[in-house]
Amino acid sequence: MLPLPQEFIAYTSALLGAERWAKFEQALTQEAAVSVRFNPWKCTRETLFPQAEPVPWCQQGFWLAERPRFTLDPLFHAGVYYVQEAGSLFLDAVVRALVAGPVRALDLCAAPGGKSTLLRAALPEGSVLVSNEIDRRRANILLENMLKQGHPDVLVTHNPPKDFAKTNLVFDVILADVPCSGEGLFRRDEGAIKEWSVQNVHFCRERQRQILQDIWPCLRPGGLLIYSTCTFNTHENEENVRWIMENLGAEIVPVPVRPEWQITGSLLSGWQEPVYRFIPGITQSEGLFMAALRKKSDGAAGAALPGALREQIKKYPFIHLLSDGLPRPEIKGKDVIPSIGQALSLATRETDFPRVELPLDLARRYLHRESLVLGANVPRGFVLVTYQNQPLGFMKNLGERANNLYPKPWAIRSL
Repeated sequence: MLPLPQEFIAYTSALLGAERWAKFEQALTQEAAVSVRFNPWKCTRETLFPQAEPVPWCQQGFWLAERPRFTLDPLFHAGVYYVQEAGSLFLDAVVRALVAGPVRALDLCAAPGGKSTLLRAALPEGSVLVSNEIDRRRANILLENMLKQGHPDVLVTHNPPKDFAKTNLVFDVILADVPCSGEGLFRRDEGAIKEWSVQNVHFCRERQRQILQDIWPCLRPGGLLIYSTCTFNTHENEENVRWIMENLGAEIVPVPVRPEWQITGSLLSGWQEPVYRFIPGITQSEGLFMAALRKKSDGAAGAALPGALREQIKKYPFIHLLSDGLPRPEIKGKDVIPSIGQALSLATRETDFPRVELPLDLARRYLHRESLVLGANVPRGFVLVTYQNQPLGFMKNLGERANNLYPKPWAIRSL
């Protein structure tokens, strides 16, 4: 690990205090625990990793005793589970405590998709989620992960926040996991250390406030904003929450937590509102900050119907819709080719396509985008290949061989 910047050490050691700083420093020398979250629509913890230790603040989260080679596990590629840092799983506790009934939700800065897939799993049945990413390249990664989760009530977009403000779209819940200075990632990402500077901290704070100001009109009165970063300083955390309360009009909402979770509260002197900090060495996690705020309301505005969101968002051509969640085939000239979205969607029925179960070695070769020989009893044409009954994708069986239709950008690079 690279040496920490001296200005970071001076500020953060004073912020945490001697005891917390000593635990934090010690944690940076240790390997981070590996945590994953299972997809509740595709498996249970007992069938996936029965001996794993549960993450107490997330119903589907657990720690692994060691780090397997995830890229060679077909179940990982099938969206059966997601590798996700334990602190970020706290979003599950926030949503389950504060969101009741079907809602319209927006994950504003969603790539690569960890919190978005978690948010979708935690939301009440009947909710609709828009997972948005500003950057087009990162939006492709987001799309991949949302398709692998398979839930049809997820729309994937890539737009800056100000574009949503040009619409009449209103959301009941907005998750703003805003771009930040990344101090909480120092243990696992040396790039975050290299990029850190005092100037960048202040740049991030101003950018975060602009993002929040741009999206605020899209949160209905009485709606819930979940604000989070993966950094430690108060400028991007408590000070921004206080700014939201004072300038945008919001009230902070407490989240029920248990003392044994070892979550740290506000570190801003003289300001002790309920916010939630995960600090390596104190909690079993990387760095995370989270707060929940409710937009002030005069009681006049009610929630919009979630089901109408899909059609409403299509009325705005400047909203770049990468997926509306509904599984459809691809049309190439006169050919109709089943899509990877159809393969992985929970809306696809077992009887929609012929299925072929693959053993582990062939499943890995399929994910490597190799052609396979499927056997004489497999029907010709498009077939859905599975591993442990979990869909992976399509092949076109020609008899003597089967052509691989797995998306090239998703393929395993080496076996």
